[in-house]
Amino acid sequence: MPMNAKQKRLLLPLAILALGLVALIGAAAFIVSSGGEQARASVIGGPFTLTDQNGARVTEATYRGAPSIVFFGYTHCPDVCPTTLFDMSEVLKRLPADKRVSALFITVDPERDTPAALKEYLSSFDPRISGLSGLRPEIDATLKAYRVYSKKQPQENGEYSLDHSAIIYLMDKQGRFVTALNLQSPPETVAKEIQRYM
Repeated sequence: MPMNAKQKRLLLPLAILALGLVALIGAAAFIVSSGGEQARASVIGGPFTLTDQNGARVTEATYRGAPSIVFFGYTHCPDVCPTTLFDMSEVLKRLPADKRVSALFITVDPERDTPAALKEYLSSFDPRISGLSGLRPEIDATLKAYRVYSKKQPQENGEYSLDHSAIIYLMDKQGRFVTALNLQSPPETVAKEIQRYM
């Protein structure tokens, strides 16, 4: 039987997650075949220059010295992004207050997600989450560095949505990729995993 519209809407987030996981598994296979830590650092993540929600220019070096949680999305996202940011906030609440951790929400939609728009949007979540935007070439370079899938889907009246991978990257104190966090696990479990790298 053909799927109805509701079933298709339910399957879309799963399909996006599957695409992201395929990319991540491919990167992991490359890491294994290329010989460990040095290869891992070059496969996922890398240099970037972006603007945070307060208008400050930041780079990957800004966040060194503490582990980082990195998630890509956009403020007009109807479901996956707000849910993920809520789950990230719950994890952050369970981390020791005296330990530093960076949490980054990097937009895939810089045309609409200005620093001011990100600041307003993130006010609903944990204050430790920083929103990063930039010029389209800066964002595209960052998406490429993190192997992020993103594709614009036109809608009526000139509007659009964005399909994008929904992986939550854990980076170590040196900015090297460690693992993809599973926010379906209890927040306490995810927090303990992050603490291993503090």
